[in-house]
Amino acid sequence: MSDLGRKKSVLLVDAMGLYLRHYIAHPALGRDGQHVGGIIGFLQDLKKIIEKFRPNPVYIVWEGGGSPRRRAIYADYKKRRRPQRLNRFYSDDMSSGSGSNDQIKILIKLLKYTPICQIYVEDCEADDVIGYMARYHSKDALNVILSADKDYYQLISDGAIIYSPTWKRLVQEVDVIERFGIHPVNFSLAKSICGDDSDNIPGVDGVGFKTLAKRFACLSESKETTITELLEQANQLLKDGTKIKAIQNIADNELLIRRNWSLINLDTSNLAAYQITKINSICNNFSPTRNKIEFIRTLLGEGIQTFNVDQFFLSLIHIQSK
Repeated sequence: MSDLGRKKSVLLVDAMGLYLRHYIAHPALGRDGQHVGGIIGFLQDLKKIIEKFRPNPVYIVWEGGGSPRRRAIYADYKKRRRPQRLNRFYSDDMSSGSGSNDQIKILIKLLKYTPICQIYVEDCEADDVIGYMARYHSKDALNVILSADKDYYQLISDGAIIYSPTWKRLVQEVDVIERFGIHPVNFSLAKSICGDDSDNIPGVDGVGFKTLAKRFACLSESKETTITELLEQANQLLKDGTKIKAIQNIADNELLIRRNWSLINLDTSNLAAYQITKINSICNNFSPTRNKIEFIRTLLGEGIQTFNVDQFFLSLIHIQSK
């Protein structure tokens, strides 16, 4: 794992994941008794992680309404929880209220008064934007990904680390290996076989991470194992006489595994050229601003009086334009 002091660090925030965590659990109320925990909790966590890593720049990545490319591959992908579109929240037409959408609108408006860059790309998942940023756009920096989502484990490398707001610490290679028996470089492959209930992606029957790690020790190593190589190993074990049902199931489900890989792997395959162009344009053309007065005015207008604005803006003082 890279020495944090050797590289410029870039912060990539899985915005919806961080927001929902606090919207559900943070008890803060505004002046009129409305729930504002999503806003305050988000900003407080953001301040803490910025103070810890002093990243420059900071990118807040919002969901863009889901991935049509993934749904074209598998119609039931995320069937139970389609990501919402947020493009309508990027206007200045703000309405008060305590619901989730109202708090998101307020949060987006507040962040526009800071030197923090917000990224929204329509028909594009935050996972794909963050994956692209970490692997390509900011590849020469140390990318600090703020998220509790295990989908990002595949990105852990010398150029990317994950800070879990749930664990309140870094998630490193050793943590993934100890918990799953799988090295991050092979995490996409493992998930393609085991499936992902949270995204409604079925896996191979009878195969979980423990079974996979036990039968295919190569997956715990830092060398990437391809789907073809793993299937060849499974077929060789069958030729050698193994009677283990899980091995047979893996060998029999190449199409399922390859389909799942196309859904799970975070690279450019699920991004259109115009989406990549938009990501680059937003990042490269962003001009940081600091408008503490409007930030305070927006907070007070929503009845939020307990947030320490001075400390928050002090944590942002090192963020520059590039």
